[in-house]
Amino acid sequence: MSNLVRVGTRGSLLARTQTDWVIERLRQAHPTVRFDVVVIRTAGDVHTQQMPARLLGKGFFTKEIEEALLARTVDLAVHSLKDLPTDWAAGLGLGAIPVRADSRDALVGVSPAELRQRAGELRIGTSSLRRTAQLKCLFPGCNVVSLRGNIDTRLRKVKEGAVDCAVLAAAGLLRVDRGADISGCFDPDEMLPAPGQGALAVEIRDSDQALRALLQPLHCAATQACVTAERTFMRHLGGGCQLPVAALAVLDKDTLRLRGRVLSLDGTQVLNGAHEGPADRAAEIGQRLADTLLTQGAAEVIRDVERSLQQEIVKA
Repeated sequence: MSNLVRVGTRGSLLARTQTDWVIERLRQAHPTVRFDVVVIRTAGDVHTQQMPARLLGKGFFTKEIEEALLARTVDLAVHSLKDLPTDWAAGLGLGAIPVRADSRDALVGVSPAELRQRAGELRIGTSSLRRTAQLKCLFPGCNVVSLRGNIDTRLRKVKEGAVDCAVLAAAGLLRVDRGADISGCFDPDEMLPAPGQGALAVEIRDSDQALRALLQPLHCAATQACVTAERTFMRHLGGGCQLPVAALAVLDKDTLRLRGRVLSLDGTQVLNGAHEGPADRAAEIGQRLADTLLTQGAAEVIRDVERSLQQEIVKA
């Protein structure tokens, strides 16, 4: 393997910060290896100002980076795991999953207590269907406003009064040193996160065993077990990362406990479930929980959501 490793990433502040975090830890483990950052603009970066991210489909934040991996113009890529499709592109695979950061959803602009008291009066900003559906379930009649843009753009819109408050991933805010803006975090009982939220993934060419070995000091087996259960749950449901599907797994010694949720767009239909088992059967746990929710009608709920999104695409 060459002593030069080219690292592909999106150009946003969050993506660059995450990539720098990964590279710093790899440099500590491999001081003689040089790591160069290659910024790649994805279709999601180009089109999210014209069309909401939820309408862009699978791989819109990763496809161009994966093409660069396959073309060998980069050697590895750092992603937010929740942005990755649940099936790896042909020829690509997992290099490492670092230890997970905070998986919760954070509130900025007002405190959680104020939101509970005044939800019907406030404009709550988010572009996530999962967050929107859970907010509408928690606070029927609340006013959820589409809020797009990078972290700084969304925080600025809160401060300028375009919305009264906003819901963002706690991990992203903490990674870019904006933790002081967090008014509080939702308990997972209230708002389950997206599958893989708070976790990073390092993607490589599947055949590159030398690079996979180089990445091992970065890998966290416990995080991998948890996100494997969550993403298997989502994949078996047939839902993509933009749909109102939520999941969170926690590891208690050797027991993995997974909770999952599927919602209608308006939050009036909510299917919940839980399953647990040995951590080395993470994928099986995810599939069994998905089967449980499918027997409750999850496929019909997801189909209704997809039909609504297709109508939005036609209108756009």
